[in-house]
Formats: sequence, C-alpha cells, structure tokens
Amino acid sequence: MALDGYSDQTMSRQAMRAELLDAETELRLAYAWRDQRDEQALHRLITAYMRLAISMAAKFRRYGAPMPDLIQEASLGLMKAADKFDPDRGVRFSTYAVWWIKASIQDYVMRNWSMVRTGSTSSQKALFFNLRRVQAKLEREASQRGEVLDQFQLRQMVAAEVGVPVADVEMMEGRLSGSDFSLNATQSSEDEGREWIDALEDDSAGAAEQVEVSHDAARLRGWLVKAMQALNPRERFIVAERKLCDEPRTLESLGEELGLSKERVRQLEAAAFAKMRRNLESQSREVHHFLL
Repeated sequence: MALDGYSDQTMSRQAMRAELLDAETELRLAYAWRDQRDEQALHRLITAYMRLAISMAAKFRRYGAPMPDLIQEASLGLMKAADKFDPDRGVRFSTYAVWWIKASIQDYVMRNWSMVRTGSTSSQKALFFNLRRVQAKLEREASQRGEVLDQFQLRQMVAAEVGVPVADVEMMEGRLSGSDFSLNATQSSEDEGREWIDALEDDSAGAAEQVEVSHDAARLRGWLVKAMQALNPRERFIVAERKLCDEPRTLESLGEELGLSKERVRQLEAAAFAKMRRNLESQSREVHHFLL
C-alpha cells in the first residue's frame, strides 16, 4: 500500500470507512488468500484492519517519526500477518496481526532513532520502549516509601525489572539521552572553529608499524616460497589447487585429474603439509639463531 502524498488524516478517514468483518467473513477471506492466493480477498482483509494498524502507529508518534512513515510500517506488518496467518488455528486475525504490526513499527523506530544501531534483541527492544516508564514507576514507588534512589540503585532495579544486565541499561540510557550530532560541527561558534572530527584519535597504523608489518609479511612470503620449493611437483600442485586458489578444488576432482583415489590425494596433501611445516620450523630456528 503506497502512502506517498497522503496525509495521516486522509488515511485515517479512509480506514474508518472500511468494512467491519465478522468472524465468518474474515475466515473465508483468510482461506481464499492462503489456499487460492486470491488478491481481492487479501485486499479486503488488509483494508478492513488498516484502522487497527493506524491506531497502533499513533501510539509511537512520541518517538519523533513521521506519522505517514509509521503507518507505512504498520501496513507492512499487517501484510506480513496476512501472509503468515493460519486460519486453522482458530485465532482471530486481528489478534494475530497485532504482534506483527507492533514488531514492524518497533523495528522502524529503532532503526531510525540513531545512526548507531540501537539494538535488535528482544531485551534491547524491551529496554528501548519501556526504560523511561519503568524508571518512572520505580522512582514513584520509592518516593511512596520515603526513599530516594541514586542512579546506580535505579539502574540495578531497572535491570532486575526488565531482566537484562545493568550494562545494557547504561548503554540504552546513553542511546536515549539525546539525538545524533555531526562530527563536522564546529566545537565553538567561531567561523574558524575546529570540527569535532579533528579531535578524534587516528587509529591507523603509524609509519614504524607499517614498515614492521610489511617486513614481516615479506619474510613470511619468503619462508612459504622456500617451503613450497621443498615439495615435489605433484605435492606443489595439490597444495596450490587446494589452498591457493580463489575456488579450492575438491579431493575428488583432483583425484580424477591425477588418476588417484580421493583417499590417496588426501594422504599426499597431509604429507605435503607436514613437509612444509618441518621446513618452516627449520627456517624459523635459523632466523632465531641468527638474531641471537
């Protein structure tokens, strides 16, 4: 259902004019869609319950998302529910659809809350949508007892209430504390003020580290070349085809090409690796002795 160009008032009015389905009609439409893929039946089912989707979308307006976008996500959840609904289970479609609509809206809100991924597990979703409510309830109950909770106590109680680690509560508090800020924003109001991105530490490798890594890689390549040269032509071929190709060959295909059994190719491969290992160990001992 494309919602571009429609106001939420227009969509709400259209949804309110939709037919109300009784249980028998709803069941008949659900069977028609499931068994015959009758698109007209699907359209009637979706249209009849768009008022439910819009009603649920309205409950998430406080998270700052545009209402048309929330309705769009709610309608997607409604369509997923219609596609997966099993009328044989004896459950009303509206009851089943509520879960899919809510899940679709929640996923959208969490995806668009911040550029940093807010979370996707059930516990993280529970925290995101219930943290403020649970905190207010716990503080209210503590106030009624004449107690004042500090932040540490409150986080522990929230974690126990929701059933998540305290670290997750601290993380979610940070996520909900404010909106994203651009790293290209200046640190002061001056025109030539330094941007925040300039204050970030450069975590790339320094010149000395790059030289060391390059030197070690070159030395390792030299060791591998010598180890490969210690193999006979057939062993080098097997190792190259099995380990050095973008798409490694199977033992069976190599056996067919070499006229050997699959087991014999495996034995030759194992022997080649053992020979290379001994050669590499010998080279490493020589280098260690030289450095000493």
